[in-house]
Amino acid sequence: MERPIIALDADGVLLDYHLAYADAWQRAFGEYPAERDPLAYWPMDRWQVERLGLIKRARFRAEFGEPFWSTVPSIPGAVEACHRLHAAGYTLVCVSALEPRFEEARRRNLRALDFPIERVIATGDAGRDRSPKADAVEQLAPQAFVDDYLPYFRGIPGPVHTALVTRRAPNGSPNVGPDLELASSTHHDLADFVDFWLARR
Repeated sequence: MERPIIALDADGVLLDYHLAYADAWQRAFGEYPAERDPLAYWPMDRWQVERLGLIKRARFRAEFGEPFWSTVPSIPGAVEACHRLHAAGYTLVCVSALEPRFEEARRRNLRALDFPIERVIATGDAGRDRSPKADAVEQLAPQAFVDDYLPYFRGIPGPVHTALVTRRAPNGSPNVGPDLELASSTHHDLADFVDFWLARR
């Protein structure tokens, strides 16, 4: 019998993109940014960083290559939460709105951190009317799909349980408005979702 699937977003659910962003800033400009708002949803609002012009923006973007996507740190408790799901009989698949050319880097990143995840699907991030992840999730037919970005639930098939992770980051969050009806459940983090999901069994 095949194990049921749970699909998981990476940045904000499994991996701490905010910390990786600050590290990239330090590599690009030689200074680790001070924290401005720990409750900010977006990293540019969390960290005390300047708005960049064309030259500095190009320099900063150059940091977001293979080494970056191979070394994003895990969110506290996320590895353990995934092992609990795996031990409960689930196959975990990472569905990330990352450029496909970095798919293998993301998989190596997850494996190096001891996530029990062998498969990564990088969908890219084109379009907003329908989630760029919708086709991948439909093909996987998971029991649940966990993401921290509410618009990525647009177009997810109805039978899939959509679990929204808020990260306790309300300031500037896109996770508001009518689209909240797309979320089957809401959780502070992945560990909170796992407690909820396994209790249902």
